[in-house]
Amino acid sequence: MKVVASALAVMMTITVLSGCVSKKENGNAAGSSGSSKESSLNKEGFPIVNKPLTLSIMAPDMGIQNWKDMPVMQEMEKLTGIKIEYRNAPRDSFDTKKNLVFASGDYPDIFFASKLTQAEEQNYGSQGILIPLEKLIDEYAPNIKKVLADKPDIRKSITAPDGHIYSLPRIEPYQPWYRNPMWYNGKMLKELNVTKLPETTDELYDLLKRARDEDPNKNGKKDEIPLSSSSGIKLRDIRTWILGAFGAYEEELYVDDKDKVHYTPAEEAYKGYVTYLNKLWADNLLDHESFSQTDDQKKAKIKNDQVLLFSDWHAYMSHGGKPNTEDLMFSPIRSDKLSAPVIARNKGFSTGTFAISKSNRSPEASIRWVDYMYSTEGEMLFNKGPEGILWKYTDSSKSQIEYLPVPNGEDRETYRSKITPNFGIASPMVVPDEPVKDEFAKWVENESKTKLLDRGARVPFPALFLTDAESAEVAALRSDLTTYVAQMEAKFITGQESLDGWDKYVQTLKKMGSDRFQEIYQKAYDRWKNS
Repeated sequence: MKVVASALAVMMTITVLSGCVSKKENGNAAGSSGSSKESSLNKEGFPIVNKPLTLSIMAPDMGIQNWKDMPVMQEMEKLTGIKIEYRNAPRDSFDTKKNLVFASGDYPDIFFASKLTQAEEQNYGSQGILIPLEKLIDEYAPNIKKVLADKPDIRKSITAPDGHIYSLPRIEPYQPWYRNPMWYNGKMLKELNVTKLPETTDELYDLLKRARDEDPNKNGKKDEIPLSSSSGIKLRDIRTWILGAFGAYEEELYVDDKDKVHYTPAEEAYKGYVTYLNKLWADNLLDHESFSQTDDQKKAKIKNDQVLLFSDWHAYMSHGGKPNTEDLMFSPIRSDKLSAPVIARNKGFSTGTFAISKSNRSPEASIRWVDYMYSTEGEMLFNKGPEGILWKYTDSSKSQIEYLPVPNGEDRETYRSKITPNFGIASPMVVPDEPVKDEFAKWVENESKTKLLDRGARVPFPALFLTDAESAEVAALRSDLTTYVAQMEAKFITGQESLDGWDKYVQTLKKMGSDRFQEIYQKAYDRWKNS
């Protein structure tokens, strides 16, 4: 009996080991979303895999169309041979769902457009939950590899202190705006006979005052609102542009031309900004509902031609109707303390848009899948949808396109939102320049060039990693500092707190650790600069 038992034990051991080997050969060491022998992966060309492979992705969903029904995702499945299982969550609650997923241990194969913070990348990367991508990029992702070689600052910014890359960026080389621009209501400017836009804070004040008093919407009522914001934005749309008039590039951190890092809320530039907005508030030039109204309520006022100056991606998106060149882009102004305004520009990329979890059994196929989005063909597919729906190439070299009529006569952007997930979220890709520029697009490009880029706009602060210790300390400091700054900003602007209390406010910031906050980022910046 002992001999039989021993034989059975040996046979069971062999069976178990055989099963382990089989799983390893089939790429089943982790996860359960499909099988992929190494030989089934094509390193080049399409399809990416020769045998069925399913990958699960988690992404923020705009709620407009199920991703599985989007022509772009259907085209990707046909092209690559990879089937996608969607584990999406509504965009508004996505961060909460993402945190729950990380805590649960039940990870998707891919985090897509997931706004991973650099602290999350470092935390979950060091735990092995997110896998390093740099070797996969070198071997399987020629498009991504080329982009990062061409843009070494981006590679620096996505490389964690441990030397690994845990996520991919969304690259937007043709988008110069740090925040949505502000726009002047063109009809109101015309009624006020404005031929030259304000260049100083005093000139802007005078124009806002005229909008308040001279009935430029010609309805016989004193209902004009010179400048407006909303509670969800909390003056963020105004803050960037007015801060620049007093010398600060950004509302929290910026680095000057001498590589010195500044914590903005404790600086004289910030005092100048809140003092100026307090003056606008006191004279009823800043909408008194800015801290309470919704964005939709603000837009209703804009659409009703009540607001002279407001922020949006494009003015017509607030006004309604079609794109037009009537509403002029705000031209950054300066205070009497500066010879020229400082102007913030976009970094040209955002981080944390694509990551692979340890549950993924085919990282090679996954990186090849996303690499297509960084190619010329993939950019067009994800940005405009499949050829033949909203656009088509007009020449064999595929260098020119023309737009096609929108099916059912719908709005082009609304229709685009139904055919590609690249709408309202930061998808991993290179966003191409507009391949066909109509007169409006050319006009906006020129407005951006002459009012921002030609006047020295620059990136306020690079994307960079903190060490684990720095990240933990900054998180604790930022939580209290940000809350206090927001409270005091509202009080200073609305007059609930006298600006005579500014020095006390700065001392409170210092007690809360503002100097230490600045010091940490100075060290991190110096590290990034010299890396």
